[in-house]
Amino acid sequence: MTHTYRAAGMTCEHCRIAVTDEVSKVDGVSSVEVDLDAKLVHVHGADVDRAAVVAAIDEAGYDAEAA
Repeated sequence: MTHTYRAAGMTCEHCRIAVTDEVSKVDGVSSVEVDLDAKLVHVHGADVDRAAVVAAIDEAGYDAEAA
């Protein structure tokens, strides 16, 4: 299953790495794709806690919300 989140403020490779690293730590996440141009984070996995993903993106330093 894939869930998509908006993450305002992402602009560079560092942003992509920071978000990917944090979101990858969430239980159930199998992969993460960050689209810097669209400011979207696509999270793939089973039984992923959506609130935990939002918290992980916030922890990386970006304001997140489910898209």
